Amino acid sequence: MHVTARVDYAVRALVELAAREGAEGSPVAVPADQLAAAQELPVGFLRGILADLRRAGLISSQQGTAGGFRLARPADRISLAEVIRAVEGPIAQVRGVPPHELEYPGSAAPLRDVWVAVRANLRAVLDHTTVADVAGGRLPDLVRDLVADPDAWAPRPLR
Repeated sequence: MHVTARVDYAVRALVELAAREGAEGSPVAVPADQLAAAQELPVGFLRGILADLRRAGLISSQQGTAGGFRLARPADRISLAEVIRAVEGPIAQVRGVPPHELEYPGSAAPLRDVWVAVRANLRAVLDHTTVADVAGGRLPDLVRDLVADPDAWAPRPLR
C-alpha cells in the first residue's frame, strides 16, 4: 500500500485536532496555519485536504476571530479508514476496480482472492484504529501485536 502525502497529512491534521480538544472533550477550533505549523505541513496543501475532510463530514469550519477547524464528531468515532476514503477514495483497488469485482483468466484466477485478502487486512487495521487511538497513544491490540513482531520492521530488498 502506498500512503500518499494527502492521506498522511489528513490523518496528522485530525490527530492534532483531537489532541487539542477541550478538557471536557469539546472540539476546539484551530486555524489551518496552526495545524500546519504544529505538524510541519505546507499550509496551502493542507487547506485543500481540510476542504475534502469538511465535505466528507469529518470536520467543520468556523469563520471569524475564533474560527478554524474542529472535529465534526468525537475522535473515537472517526476511523483512519474513513479519513483515507475522504481524501483518496477506496482503500484497496486494482487498476481502479474493487478487488471483489476482478476476474482473471486461467491460472491467474486465484489472484482476485489475494487482492480481496489484502483489502481485508488493510480494513482490519484501518477500520478499527481511530483518530482518538492515535492521538491518545492507545493503539488497538491488533496494531500493537503487528508492530511487536520484529519482522514487521525488517525491510524487504527489491529483487
